[in-house]
Amino acid sequence: MTFDPGPVGHASIGSATAIFDGNGRVLLVRHTYGRFNWEIPGGVAQPLEAPSRTAQRELEEETGLALPEGALSGVYYESSTERFGPMIHFVFSFTGLEGLLPQANPPEIGDVGWFQLDSLPAPMSDFTETRIRDALNPDVAYRVIEGRTWRT
Repeated sequence: MTFDPGPVGHASIGSATAIFDGNGRVLLVRHTYGRFNWEIPGGVAQPLEAPSRTAQRELEEETGLALPEGALSGVYYESSTERFGPMIHFVFSFTGLEGLLPQANPPEIGDVGWFQLDSLPAPMSDFTETRIRDALNPDVAYRVIEGRTWRT
């Protein structure tokens, strides 16, 4: 018996980085467009760019931080995004980092900050909260995202 997965289609690739300090706080950036939402640093891959490289590039562009490749903590399929259609999101994580001094990089990023998990800022999507919590789990998460809800 042969397995035929059928057509794969196309999807954009996005990558992000979940960074936690020694106190369990997560690093977030606030966008200056759209919902002005808080996110983990990340963005869309350039053609032929590896997901891990996308995460590193976006982290540096948004916060000025240059870090080595993080550990893969999650892969997410979203059938439709507002700007990019279907998308596969990769998340790479770091825990216990100290002494990082991120800086917001306008015009895309208006603010950066470290936040405790029980006091995450708004607006933020449930998808961002899921990626943050998954990044703390030693197992790599795979999830299908069926839309987003927003906490304001």
